[in-house]
Amino acid sequence: MRVEVQQYPGRTLIHKGDTYHYFGGTSYLGIQLEPEFIEIAKRYISKYGTNYGASRRSNIRLDIYEQAETYLSQWIGGEASLTMSSGYLAGQLLAQHFKSREHKLFYAPNSHSALYTSNAKPYTTYTTLNIALREHLDNNEKQVPVVFLDSIDFSGCNYPHFDILRTLPLDSCILVVDDSHGIGVVGENGAGVFSSLKSLPCKELVLCASLGKAVGIQAGVVSGESSRIDKLKASDFFGGASPAAPFYLAQFMEAEPIYQQKREELSRNISLFEGLTKDLKVLNRMPQYPVYGYSNQAMTDYLKDRRILVTDFRYPTEDSYATNRIVLTAAHNHMDINTLAEALNTFLS
Repeated sequence: MRVEVQQYPGRTLIHKGDTYHYFGGTSYLGIQLEPEFIEIAKRYISKYGTNYGASRRSNIRLDIYEQAETYLSQWIGGEASLTMSSGYLAGQLLAQHFKSREHKLFYAPNSHSALYTSNAKPYTTYTTLNIALREHLDNNEKQVPVVFLDSIDFSGCNYPHFDILRTLPLDSCILVVDDSHGIGVVGENGAGVFSSLKSLPCKELVLCASLGKAVGIQAGVVSGESSRIDKLKASDFFGGASPAAPFYLAQFMEAEPIYQQKREELSRNISLFEGLTKDLKVLNRMPQYPVYGYSNQAMTDYLKDRRILVTDFRYPTEDSYATNRIVLTAAHNHMDINTLAEALNTFLS
């Protein structure tokens, strides 16, 4: 069901004069409409303007970019980081960088299209990926395999334990992980999965992510070894792309206390929902994560009749499988959570 709205949906939205509870999207911290967060943005727009269209390699350089990238490295846990204007561009930067004679690209099941080169297709299972990797290593010593995957792919294969990755020949592979749905929400201080993945015996670990979901700013990040980040910054792709608007990066660094508060609120909402729905086996859950997948379209329709809207569309294309997800955010209050849980329990009783 397509729903047209006239303003950004928060915990509720208005459609054709009716107010609906909204449990969809990817604004996990519910921060985009937070007044204090918006005021920080306004202050930095006054300083930096609404956009900065120059190349990062211009002879005139804003120091906010280096400051933000150092901050991101310390937060995420990589040696160095770079920023792009979106998470999609951050993924494409890596895809194009590794598309070379020195590397062979492999895509894990459910990996995001932001990581794809032209005509790339993910393996349907980790078993077939594992076989393909080992066959490649047996027959081609010159090309280093690069494995692309999403940290949170909503199948339960990866986050939080990543046990299936340990079955792959990681010691011979570069691992590129898209943490767009994790960063800001999971890990210590919301820093995502990079620090936990460093324990894997991979040849090299590179992380990319959108900062437009939980973090709530229009930007993307790549983090990893300093030598890799230096090579990426030297590329035509990086030099030719306009950077993220500088006010976003300044806003991001100043807003850490707000992010922390929102993570605590989100955690309480998750705990409340878990307690109210612990007997509902139809929901696919991940530990302390605010997204609950399911496959029963009738439940989506029932919730809509109860003025509750969830994520319900085909992604990333109309030919893809339907995405049915209930998404909790820090913007929801206890009454919202109780209303949702009551509707689910009634439908399934």
